[in-house]
Amino acid sequence: MTRLGLCLLALLAWPALAVERVVSLAPSLSEIVLELNAADLLVGVLDGGERPAALSHVPSVGRYGQLEMERLLKLQPDLVLLWPDSIGPAQRQQLQAFGIPLLVVEPRDLARLAEQFAEIGARIGRGEQGQLLRRRFSERLAELGQRYGREQPVRVFYQVWDRPLYTIGGQQIISDALRLCGAENVFADLSLPAPQVSVEAVLQRDPEVILAGSGAQLDSWRRWPQLAAVRRQQLWPVPDKGLERPSFQMLAATEKLCAQLAEAK
Repeated sequence: MTRLGLCLLALLAWPALAVERVVSLAPSLSEIVLELNAADLLVGVLDGGERPAALSHVPSVGRYGQLEMERLLKLQPDLVLLWPDSIGPAQRQQLQAFGIPLLVVEPRDLARLAEQFAEIGARIGRGEQGQLLRRRFSERLAELGQRYGREQPVRVFYQVWDRPLYTIGGQQIISDALRLCGAENVFADLSLPAPQVSVEAVLQRDPEVILAGSGAQLDSWRRWPQLAAVRRQQLWPVPDKGLERPSFQMLAATEKLCAQLAEAK
């Protein structure tokens, strides 16, 4: 019998118990487990970027897009937290075929993210903490919306990468953070989470602010002085890369974004 088959036999022999062994298949989901004070439940994580120190000892089950299925099965998880894009469709079907309980988490707006703190908390035995995070997150979102709302939103191009040029679509949670901060994603009409766009498309939509991950990426836009963002000198680094990890820490990152965009002319 193959090693994978032996792992499957062990999996099928598990008794039905409360959730005690959780594998997280996204860095943001690992952060949520930490924020719910449930690090003791994590027995495996999918790596992608730098880990929090509290998870340095947790076994890896692969990297983003490259799940090591045998490693995961050996850990005998009774719950897998899944971000849909973190693994391919075939491996997701494998997990379902093995009967491993899955909780799929893909918040497309900040309100849904708040609800998922409560949902994950309930599934892993941290219901009270999940409700607390949901309430704190929702209350602060309401305060930010009242403080930073604008009658005329500022038009923003959020650059994810430069070669090729990628941005965020309207169903990506960062787009909702921009909206909360009184801004408008100039590519909000695109449905893909991270669509590839052209320089010509950016020029046509003429953003008033350009946000990017580095000064070098921003400097390349200075060759286009017709852009409102260039004329107004509003080429700004993303204030906190935590915007790209939907967990409770995204609240602080969104506050920084709002404070920065409040300076837009």
